[in-house]
Amino acid sequence: MKEIKRLPAIDSTLALAFDGYEFISKRCARYQTDIFQTRITLENTICFRGEEAAKLFYDTNKFSRKDAAPKRVKETLLGEGGVQGLDGEAHRQRKQIFMQLMTPERLTALADLTEQQWRTYARGWENRSHVILFDEVEEILCRAVCEWSGVPLEHKEVAQHTRELSRMISGAGRIGPAHWRAKQARNQAEQWISSVIEKIRTHQLEVPQQTAAYAFACYKNSAGEPMDIHAATVDLLNVLRPTVAIGRYIIFAALALHQHPEERSRIRDGGSDYIHLFTQEVRRFYPFFPFASARTRKEFDWQGYHFPAGIRVLLDLYGTNHDPDLWERPDEFRPERFSRWTENHFDFIPQGGGNYDTNHRCAGEWLTIQLMERSLKFLVNHLTYRVPPQNLDVSLTLIPTLPKSHFRIAEVGLL
Repeated sequence: MKEIKRLPAIDSTLALAFDGYEFISKRCARYQTDIFQTRITLENTICFRGEEAAKLFYDTNKFSRKDAAPKRVKETLLGEGGVQGLDGEAHRQRKQIFMQLMTPERLTALADLTEQQWRTYARGWENRSHVILFDEVEEILCRAVCEWSGVPLEHKEVAQHTRELSRMISGAGRIGPAHWRAKQARNQAEQWISSVIEKIRTHQLEVPQQTAAYAFACYKNSAGEPMDIHAATVDLLNVLRPTVAIGRYIIFAALALHQHPEERSRIRDGGSDYIHLFTQEVRRFYPFFPFASARTRKEFDWQGYHFPAGIRVLLDLYGTNHDPDLWERPDEFRPERFSRWTENHFDFIPQGGGNYDTNHRCAGEWLTIQLMERSLKFLVNHLTYRVPPQNLDVSLTLIPTLPKSHFRIAEVGLL
């Protein structure tokens, strides 16, 4: 058997905090390997990257998501009892609720609602000296997804509930005050959504049957039993929160347009086909999730390496999307590369890999693409603006990250 390279450090928690998204790929490059082991938060952890690693990682016979996510991530981003922490048949059944929401018709409906919000907000921007686009986009997405999901949202509540969803995302991997704010936001958001589900179940609130709120509030298992109200709350938030998180991708798309101004004409001339290539390259190039975690179900051997039972394993998502063995000139922004992509489920994994129905690949990936493409069309074809001088650096240490200025625009005009 080959020995998995062990890092010399006693523990790599601080190194992970320092290197962020590049923690795994930097060490793969340093030791000329795609797999190594270390201790993170004093726990033995195997880290790896690449297409073959992704194929293994999403083998449900070998890996489990149970108890894989750090406690602080469950307390903020994912919630306790949600679909991400399930395996096997329980995961498959719960995942189907999400998948049934992702029909072409429903996705188009959400994209339409999002575009309507873009127009409404843009009219207000015309009268302002400048806007912080990230803050505005999060509200746009929150309003749109709540309406689409059947979740009532009054005008006076928009800022509060957007802030709750946003803090759950931004504080997920933090320590100290940022983590406490994220945990408090999770508690507040769960109170909000559990009351919505309770009102639907007691017929105080009527929502259309095709909505996410109805799906989780009224779901019954094979024994005719409703979903536990806490689990239903967590999974309805797992529709709302990830949709608001798409705001980060939209800001990266705006940043790409600013950094590569020639792409505007290509998008206008290339239509939907080129917008899709551009969107995919934004998702590959810019940082979103750094890695995914799982635990081995049992001991096994893979490519001459031994994996013990129960060990934590991290798959490098960001590093795989920038792996020079998979991507030509990976550190260059080149949308045309996706005209040759074969839709491999394991080399391009910004939101996870594998099969949508049976693996933990994000059920909202299609939704992400649609909302990004619709937002790009609006930015290019219906909005004029100036990007004033500001700090647009993107820190790879901060997880999740954004341009430091959150992308400020001025002199906004609506076409």
